[in-house]
Amino acid sequence: MEIPTRLLQLLNEHQISYEVLHHPAAYTAQELAALEHIKARHYAKVVMVQTAETPLMAVLPADHHIDLSKLETVSGTHSPTLAREVEFQALFPDCAVGTMPPFGNLYGIPTYVDRSLTQDDYIVFEAGTHTEAVRMRYPDYERLAHPQIAEFTFKVA
Repeated sequence: MEIPTRLLQLLNEHQISYEVLHHPAAYTAQELAALEHIKARHYAKVVMVQTAETPLMAVLPADHHIDLSKLETVSGTHSPTLAREVEFQALFPDCAVGTMPPFGNLYGIPTYVDRSLTQDDYIVFEAGTHTEAVRMRYPDYERLAHPQIAEFTFKVA
């Protein structure tokens, strides 16, 4: 798998400064943050949530967990559950399973970013493969992804 063309086109068309980071294959956000020598608060992990109405993309720091009841309140949806990979894999045909970038707008999926992720200058996220990540300024991400910003996580000890 390669970095999705739609992601690269979005970044390049808007002349966004970003860096592609190459790393050994990894499968969890905490593991990726360690491999990239990045604090977990900078690593934006994507958690897919299925609701009664629609799938949602939740974006949060690697060292946080999602609070589904808070997400339900801020999103105005009902019965949110963590989606299994088989439930959302088809939504991201150009990504390796579980490596979708935090740009739900590229896939027609509402995106929610936890406010804690907005507090730093940059974020790092998986780029559609198990061996590549992208580092970019958080304000640029927010401008391109158009996420809803809310509080719906808690920090892991």
